[in-house]
Amino acid sequence: MTITFQDFQLSSDLTKAIKRMGFEEATPIQAQTIPLGLANKDVIGQAQTGTGKTAAFGIPLVEKINPESPNIQAIVIAPTRELAIQVSEELYKIGQDKRARVLPIYGGQDIGRQIRALKKNPHIIVGTPGRLLDHINRRTMRLQTVNTVVLDEADEMLNMGFIEDIESILSNVPAEHQTLLFSATMPAPIKRIAERFMTNPEHVKVKAKEMTVSNIQQFYLEVHERKKFDTLTRLLDIQSPELAIVFGRTKRRVDELTEALNLRGYTAEGIHGDLTQAKRMVALRKFKQGAIEVLVATDVAARGLDISGVTHVYNFDVPQDPESYVHRIGRTGRAGKTGMAMTFITPREKDMLRAIEQTTKRKMDRMKAPTLDEAIEGQQQVTVDRLRTIIEENNLNFYMTAAAELLEDHDSVTVVAAAIKMMTKEPDNTPVRLTEEAPLRTKRNKSHHPRSSKRRDGGGYRGKNNRSSYDKKRSSNDRRQKKSYNS
Repeated sequence: MTITFQDFQLSSDLTKAIKRMGFEEATPIQAQTIPLGLANKDVIGQAQTGTGKTAAFGIPLVEKINPESPNIQAIVIAPTRELAIQVSEELYKIGQDKRARVLPIYGGQDIGRQIRALKKNPHIIVGTPGRLLDHINRRTMRLQTVNTVVLDEADEMLNMGFIEDIESILSNVPAEHQTLLFSATMPAPIKRIAERFMTNPEHVKVKAKEMTVSNIQQFYLEVHERKKFDTLTRLLDIQSPELAIVFGRTKRRVDELTEALNLRGYTAEGIHGDLTQAKRMVALRKFKQGAIEVLVATDVAARGLDISGVTHVYNFDVPQDPESYVHRIGRTGRAGKTGMAMTFITPREKDMLRAIEQTTKRKMDRMKAPTLDEAIEGQQQVTVDRLRTIIEENNLNFYMTAAAELLEDHDSVTVVAAAIKMMTKEPDNTPVRLTEEAPLRTKRNKSHHPRSSKRRDGGGYRGKNNRSSYDKKRSSNDRRQKKSYNS
């Protein structure tokens, strides 16, 4: 049974925001969690990234916010600064019409600036454990008025050694509050947190979708970040897709890729969460009508969109998780047709490739990055095919006299070669600049690299040579915790 967001009977402010975000059907985690959240029940949600869990906890959280109150009413604890920013952006969109004030707090950001922002009375705080605890200890943030706590990716926070921090934060929250805990797995320390801080929690478990992808040819290309774009354009030249989608990881990436493709002579449009629904629909309509060759999209923007007839999917950035991969490539190979999916893997992302293959239960074939000569040959073949089609149509009487005159002065091979040259799209070397994206690592990999994990959150981190005594203490504590949890 399909559940829509209308079924939740949300306030008009939230309904308006959700409609603008393009949400229609609820994902399984949303369908089960939102009613429980609205009923003020504690929830343990077992779900992977990419299942829509931010909206699953964000919608009931925002629904309960009193915008007239100056107090902090909810906190979301996330393992990394990237996730904290991502979650705060989505909560802002959900709460925009309700005038809910959202503030992200994480290590690496100037603490003075955060203190000033805290004085502006935010309703929702989204933060990493180290920095949240820092503010609690400084007394720059008080949690006595919090009525909702969200623990996002709790297993990740365990891997990073933040369990004691979380317990300290929760001990500063009133006993009477709602807790929503999300974790892909449920190890013993996470269960203990649930037992200690939650009241009769409802357990919601959503398995990652298994999808058949038998009619989709799947390839991966091992490409260095700086060579990705040239590789993409050469593939487009060789394969000449009818309708292609290029997936980028971030909104910035989508904007830069769209601009770069247009600079190189391809007609491309980008869609991401910052665009209005109207603009997204215009881009989509152009794509369906064949007015543009390439649609560039983020995962968020592409979810729920009705796109058919796609022949090629290019994962310019490897997806955040295997489920997103399955969702992306499922855009092609529909209605019994075959499709092609190519995923660019940087040398440091091979563990992501293995994780995807385990989920899909299918090995990807390796594809060699094409050369410039191969790209030119590809475009020549396109021209030859077009010439053959024109010949078969047999509508050339008007041009026969001109052709005969040419053949009086030149041999037939030279004339045909000149026609092919004139019609062939030469590879464009217009310089483009893309901001590099850091490689993705699997959760398992991150837990085995405590230093890199710690750097992502900061836990109060302020730079290599400028750390407070508190941060130094935190860092050493975290290292001890990581050791015990990973042993």
